[in-house]
Amino acid sequence: MNSIDFTPVFRSTVGFDRMARLVDAAFQASETTTQQSYPPYNIEKIDEDTYQISMAVAGFAEPDIEITVKENSLFISGKVAKLAQDPKKIFLHRGIAARSFERRFDLADHIIVTGAGLENGLLHIDLVREIPEEKKPRKIKIGKGQPKLAPRAA
Repeated sequence: MNSIDFTPVFRSTVGFDRMARLVDAAFQASETTTQQSYPPYNIEKIDEDTYQISMAVAGFAEPDIEITVKENSLFISGKVAKLAQDPKKIFLHRGIAARSFERRFDLADHIIVTGAGLENGLLHIDLVREIPEEKKPRKIKIGKGQPKLAPRAA
């Protein structure tokens, strides 16, 4: 079973088609876990609204890594320029994988990327949840009498 049919749910909802895409992506990710294991990463919750993704990118320099945010997705890709073959270097074991990669993270609503840094072979990406004022909960004052409605434009 590769997908779930959300048709009955969508009959009475509007704008929740993103949920179906997320569930499908989760099923596909679980089927291809070997492709998703490089490079390794951590997702850390720093505090209530702050997160950090740390990714092990040994062998990559800043120009080799590209970070892009599109809609609610964060894309991180790395590609090392062709390494010059040095005839003096002879590898007995080559365990540092400098192969190209691409990772995608789905971001929740109101999560924004605030910065990124490369230190000691780790790429750190900082994320913050910034909820707009109009989306935050607000208290409604209860007055006396019936509420007055604003006149409608004809």
